[in-house]
Amino acid sequence: MVSATMADRMGFDALYMTGYGTVASYLGLPDAGLASYADMVNRVQQFASITTTPMICDADTGFGGLLNVMHTVRGYEAAGACAIQLEDQEFPKKCGHMLGRRVIPAQQMADKIRVAVESRSDPNFLIIARTDARTTLGLDEAMRRAEMYARAGADLLFIESPESVEEMAQITRAFDLPLVANMVEGGRTPVLTHEELKSLGYGLAIFPATAFLAAGAAFEGVYNSLKADGSSTKTQVPLYEFQKFSKLMGFDWVSEFDQAHAQKD
Repeated sequence: MVSATMADRMGFDALYMTGYGTVASYLGLPDAGLASYADMVNRVQQFASITTTPMICDADTGFGGLLNVMHTVRGYEAAGACAIQLEDQEFPKKCGHMLGRRVIPAQQMADKIRVAVESRSDPNFLIIARTDARTTLGLDEAMRRAEMYARAGADLLFIESPESVEEMAQITRAFDLPLVANMVEGGRTPVLTHEELKSLGYGLAIFPATAFLAAGAAFEGVYNSLKADGSSTKTQVPLYEFQKFSKLMGFDWVSEFDQAHAQKD
């Protein structure tokens, strides 16, 4: 919620609710199919309640079969998402930059996309179809699947974890629909600049891990300092100004509310 509050004020075109980061921060668990639909739709609703920037939300595999996909799309849309991302992994799924991912038959996923499109109430609610086939089945199969998902009605295509700039260029040359680039520092795909991604032909780039990796480094640094010194006085980690952070979290509004409703003697 802190990162969502900060990101909402930065002027981005959209925010992205990452499954990896959401499961880690909310449950303290790996992104390995452990979070339920109820866990995730709760986070969608909470994020949407404090942000005004359009938000793209990871919905894993749709949390089951076709009926589950219908329920998930309707739930995410009602909770305040502007777009939903669905992937073709088997359950239990894994983070898209981990090895060992398995995918369902392509036709089953195409059926999920078709149901997702039928289930939305607002045609502006976008359906992002992701395939995880590249790592285990190769790029050609991933692209074949993406074409099927496009024909099923997906609004954006997300071919996860291409392993070179050449593969990324091959992907963007093959499709007319907007394509998603997943920029994970330390992941399987090269992290490129805005200009490089645009020149390749990507329509959307997400940076789902950047902020929590930075936060993790800061946590480790400040806790190491605190443990070693018994105090925060010697930490070299930059600290956000307390009064500024309190304002970010809404304490100015609390003070105004208290003053407006103060009882008169």
